[in-house]
Amino acid sequence: MTLYKSDFLNILSQRGFIHQGSDLEGLDQKLVKGSLSAYCGYDPTGQSLHAGHMVSIMMLHWFQETGHRPVTLMGGGTAMIGDPSFKDKTRPLLGQTEINSNIASIQKSFAAYIRYDDSKNGAIMANNADWLLKLNYMDFLRDYGTYFTINRMLTFDSVKLRLDREQPLTFLEFNYMIMQGYDFVELNRRYDVTLQMGGSDQWGNIINGVELGRKSAGMELYALTSPLLTTASGGKMGKTENGAVWLNADMLTPYDYWQYWRNTEDADVGKFLRLFTTLPMDEIARLEALQGAEINEAKKILAFEATKLCHGEQAAHDAAETARKTFEQGGVGDNLPSFEIDRARLDQGVTITDLLVESGMLSSKGEARRLIDGGGARANDNPVGDAAHIISSADLTADGYIKLSAGKKKHTLIRVK
Repeated sequence: MTLYKSDFLNILSQRGFIHQGSDLEGLDQKLVKGSLSAYCGYDPTGQSLHAGHMVSIMMLHWFQETGHRPVTLMGGGTAMIGDPSFKDKTRPLLGQTEINSNIASIQKSFAAYIRYDDSKNGAIMANNADWLLKLNYMDFLRDYGTYFTINRMLTFDSVKLRLDREQPLTFLEFNYMIMQGYDFVELNRRYDVTLQMGGSDQWGNIINGVELGRKSAGMELYALTSPLLTTASGGKMGKTENGAVWLNADMLTPYDYWQYWRNTEDADVGKFLRLFTTLPMDEIARLEALQGAEINEAKKILAFEATKLCHGEQAAHDAAETARKTFEQGGVGDNLPSFEIDRARLDQGVTITDLLVESGMLSSKGEARRLIDGGGARANDNPVGDAAHIISSADLTADGYIKLSAGKKKHTLIRVK
């Protein structure tokens, strides 16, 4: 069923990306008339993006696939302030050196999904530090400050929730809304960007830009947001008990990335196939209709397709084969995560509790002890029921590793260095 005239909005609608739009009918008409430019913004507060960013990245992917030009805006300037949206407290302020390092690292996250080149719809990487850091504050206030009212800004959920909790919202952070609104205007001038996309929590900031462009320069701009995702059990998308599901391979191995998607809850399989893979809709319909144990095959396909997009087809095949050897054959796959320990320390012996935490499989010794007490810890596939159990060099296999397991799904190889 097609709701729109444009391929882009139809794809987004069918796959569940659309939450809200400022003028979807008008945007639809613009999309069918020719190639447009759209952007999503990303504040470089870390060395990598994570799975929680995947919705907006896939929106840009489909935008390019349907003949339009995506712009990935790095918030090199706004990261110096920090986005207050739905945060309980002020973010730590970053310096320019750290921000630039983060941007260089984050660029690797995009390249797997979006094509950057000089073609008509080749993507552009922009950085708002290029214009924000050059602004004259008095000129900026005079030219744009009159278009923002405190009354309106206080109505946005991102601000209201903070104030309702009686938590401070600094003037520095309040400026973030104005800066993001100005970004949209500047991107329209530089790259003819007419659409901003993002999560529904960014609606207020995006609308600020739409209105600022219209009021200050008569620009015809559009806003489009996606639903904020949680898992079927209410968990935050892109988070595990051990931290974020990073997109950069140097921060999370392709195998661990594969495992994250393989462990998707049954109720989320269809939704995640639509959002995070490029499989045809009829194939997705077939997969999400599977019941009982067969749903595990759909989860493996989800894991493979998501990993292929992020890390390449070979890495996806390797991760799937490692999982098959580990889980179906009870052996050791070639790409299991590994953790190195000094030979001298292993010779003396280390408790399994310490190793479970140091390997990154568990976040605390208390969690490790609970796992052990519950019978979920194993060394070389042998159950370990004592939190004080010592692992030493004597446990090394002939191949030079110790296989450490936390439950049925987490495995790490301990190696000496």
